[in-house]
Parts: sequence; C-alpha cells; structure tokens
Amino acid sequence: MQKLNAQDIEQAMAELPDWQLDAQRGAIRRRFQFEDFSQAFAFMTRIALYAEKNDHHPEWSNVYNRVDVTLTTHDANGLTQRDIDLARHADEAARAHSR
Repeated sequence: MQKLNAQDIEQAMAELPDWQLDAQRGAIRRRFQFEDFSQAFAFMTRIALYAEKNDHHPEWSNVYNRVDVTLTTHDANGLTQRDIDLARHADEAARAHSR
C-alpha cells in the first residue's frame, strides 16, 4: 500500500473534520465518546470486524465510554488509503452507536 502524499492527506482531512493529523508520526487520531460502556464496546466490535476483514487494525484504547483511536499503516510508515477508509467506517459506526 502506497503512502498518501501531502495533497491527498489534506483532502482526506477536510473530509474527516473530527480527526486530528499527527504529521510527525504519519497518523490520524480521534476520540469517540459514547453514552456508556456498552455503546463503546459495540462500536469497538463493529470496528474490529471491519479491521479483521480488511487486514488493517487500529491502535486504540478504551476507558468506560471513551475510545481513543490512532490510524497509521506501519508497513508504509505513514498514512494510506486504508487508514482513511477505516476512519470513515469508524465515523459511520460511531453514528450508529451513539445517542
């Protein structure tokens, strides 16, 4: 998978307003917050199934109703289209599992 260039990253970030770019690391981050642990866990389950199917797994942590997600493609040493696709899927999943 090929690393995204600066223009592609800029365009993707414009389409993912809730994500923050960590340019130094070549990653994007977002904190998702839900009503309770059950919603957070349901969100994580949905993302886990997508990630496994697409062989692209997030770095994440969960504390009660909060899920912190970092996306980067280690093999490419930076952001790829796989990260952008997973971020979009996470945004969709969050809408389905929030209040």
